[in-house]
Amino acid sequence: MRHTAHFIAADLGASSGRIMLAEWDGRAFALREVHRFPNAGVRAAGVLYWDALGIWSHIQAGLRKYHANTLRAPEGIAVDAWGVDFGLLDRFGHLLGNPAHYRDTRTEGIPRQVFRLVPEHEWFAATGVQTMEINTLFQLYSMARAHDPALGMAQTLLMIPDLVSYLLCGEKNVESSEASTTGMYSTRTGDWAHALLRRLELPAAILPSVIQPGTVLAPVRADVLEECGFTSAFSCMAVASHDTASAVSAIPDMDEHSVFLSSGTWSLMGVETPVPNTSDLALRSGFTNEGGAGQSNLLLKNMTGLWIVQECLRHWSGEAYSYSWTDLVSAARAASPLTSLIDPDAPDFQTPCDMPRAIQEYCAASGQTVPQSVGAIARCAFESLSLNYRMVLESLRVLTGRNLHTIRVAGGGGLNSMLCQMTADACECEVVSGPAEASTLGNVMLQAVAARHIANLGEGRSAIANSVQCSHCSPAPSPAWDDAYARFCALQELKSAATVS
Repeated sequence: MRHTAHFIAADLGASSGRIMLAEWDGRAFALREVHRFPNAGVRAAGVLYWDALGIWSHIQAGLRKYHANTLRAPEGIAVDAWGVDFGLLDRFGHLLGNPAHYRDTRTEGIPRQVFRLVPEHEWFAATGVQTMEINTLFQLYSMARAHDPALGMAQTLLMIPDLVSYLLCGEKNVESSEASTTGMYSTRTGDWAHALLRRLELPAAILPSVIQPGTVLAPVRADVLEECGFTSAFSCMAVASHDTASAVSAIPDMDEHSVFLSSGTWSLMGVETPVPNTSDLALRSGFTNEGGAGQSNLLLKNMTGLWIVQECLRHWSGEAYSYSWTDLVSAARAASPLTSLIDPDAPDFQTPCDMPRAIQEYCAASGQTVPQSVGAIARCAFESLSLNYRMVLESLRVLTGRNLHTIRVAGGGGLNSMLCQMTADACECEVVSGPAEASTLGNVMLQAVAARHIANLGEGRSAIANSVQCSHCSPAPSPAWDDAYARFCALQELKSAATVS
């Protein structure tokens, strides 16, 4: 190549967003952060929203910064983001209000109402999606039950990354990995689950066409180019726009013995499979199927991840001493091991709250030693995450019949060497950490595939292997971890008993 190719990734997370520049030299990618901004829910009149226009303004700010520091236009831009949340457009293409946040309470109890009309096993057979109150299907049904006027005025539903792509280039589509998070789409048939939606009397007409990763959408709109200072056009592309699918596409050396672990606000752990698994066992075990890059299926489980620790940090930041992640990890290392455990997926920890107190109250209610110090609370959270990974790993072995012995950690959680070592010890597996910037690298790599710089996903993963240095943690098995796992499983049994009662 005579010069490097530039690609821009708008990588939107549930706590922050970034505009990243990737330079491709024909062998490897070099990443540079152009703009970073906080992203969090905004509560107004009792509803938790996303600030959609705030996100859009930051994307424009990132493009202006790129233009100010670079002499030429990029070859493309693409968006990846979280799943399940959406915006509604009216017949003029105008946004009908701010998208609701998946942590809003409007879906409480909605799955039970839906399953009275469509039994859960039928819904899972059609969509392969894990039952979670945050699913798009349940959000839409809650709007229909409340006679929300926005739903009546809506002509188009766009998932968050597709909404941003629409603002960039005017195309109204939903990319397949995002569609697969909605609970309204079948990765097996490659179409919206129309029969299911009719039974729920939901407006399937607002669902646009579904496109595949690696699609060149359209040139960026002229008004956006002018606003951001560009004189040359470039294309908006669709990648694996659910950040998990983007992150998995960036993991080198994925094979039949590997488990991926996308570690961030959420933890998503699973394997690549050729077809969805919609068995009763997968349903009972709480697994989901999502579309991946290269027409793969991701059989995975969504778990609460570093959200718990993030909320602890948010609480502690208002006190006399503001803790950093480094401080927190150091304090956790110094605390006594495997003393207290929580179920990270318990309802106690799913909404913004005084998280340190929630952890203490959970430990007290379950008859455990109550952690008092910052280090003890943080260690409790980290060790509990590791034990949750072990539980999911064991289920994956049963579901796939595979000898799974390597956990490949992608995302920011892979930078926490203590958590990676805990995961290796708890799961008795080799843990390979990297790339930390997995969703961004997956984004730009699939842009390079769409632009024909890279032939396919396999070649793209090799390019990413040339671009990053991964870290390895070997397990140090201990009877103490086995004992802790038995106690962790007992907490799950308590939750199951409480659910039945």
